[in-house]
Amino acid sequence: MKQWVVVVGGTNMDVVARTSAPLVPATSNPGRTRISPGGVGRNIAACLGLLGAPVRLVSAVGDDAFGEEALRVTAACGADVGAVRRVPGATGTYTAVLDDRGELVAAVSDMATVDALELDTVHLADAALVVLDGNLALPQATRVVAAAAEAGVPLAFEPVSVAKAGRLADLVHDLFLVTPNADELAALTGRPADAWRDSVDDLHRRGVEHVWLRDGAAGSWMCTRGGEPVHLPAAPASVVDVTGAGDAMLAAWVAAWLRGDDPVAAARVGHLAAAATVESPHTVRPDLADAIGTVRHHASEKGS
Repeated sequence: MKQWVVVVGGTNMDVVARTSAPLVPATSNPGRTRISPGGVGRNIAACLGLLGAPVRLVSAVGDDAFGEEALRVTAACGADVGAVRRVPGATGTYTAVLDDRGELVAAVSDMATVDALELDTVHLADAALVVLDGNLALPQATRVVAAAAEAGVPLAFEPVSVAKAGRLADLVHDLFLVTPNADELAALTGRPADAWRDSVDDLHRRGVEHVWLRDGAAGSWMCTRGGEPVHLPAAPASVVDVTGAGDAMLAAWVAAWLRGDDPVAAARVGHLAAAATVESPHTVRPDLADAIGTVRHHASEKGS
């Protein structure tokens, strides 16, 4: 039975530093630092596991303590990590600096280990959906897209960044779902960021069924081929740390879609997951399912 979500993408350790006062550039700032497993693909897989979806992670980590810890924590979330390769060398890292409001100021992604991931075959016989994150090198991402097409399995693509969206732009056709922000969408199409409606039309003409355009605190637009874009407001939240919010958002969408929700209803659940995540210091919130319910309850109270 095709029920598994196969997530192919990055696994690393997050090093996140947050200042305790407004950030002053070009000098030392007081604050706190935490280290925890991360990576877009890994985060999505971990969130899916916490939400009860059957999920298998395909990734690579080093043969170091960071790699061991990333696998242990991800498995504890309920994700199958049997397809994660251990390779010689260091596990990738994502180093982020947040200001005192929890907003991202700058980040450095060292994903050389994932760039070296070799995929001889991609097993999708039991897959209901493939999620591909933009951290993969072009040859491996091409192999994943081709395998999904050959198996007739829908594929969701998370661009990750402007640079990575541009690198993989030629692969974005005949996909089920693409989840960019405005700048990533521009990198996929070559149009200006403010011409997002034209860019969405471009992707629809390329055969992309759903484009979920993210706009941070302003919410998102769910754009389905043949229909009008639907705007969804962001769920209200008190920001502690924005790291991982987009990953939780996509995971919650996938989990809701697997349960039978339509794309717009699933996106609403995604916004609840994002709000629950930014209110937590964790990149992947351990109580994500319960937290989504709490955010939904508070949002319904404010709306009544």
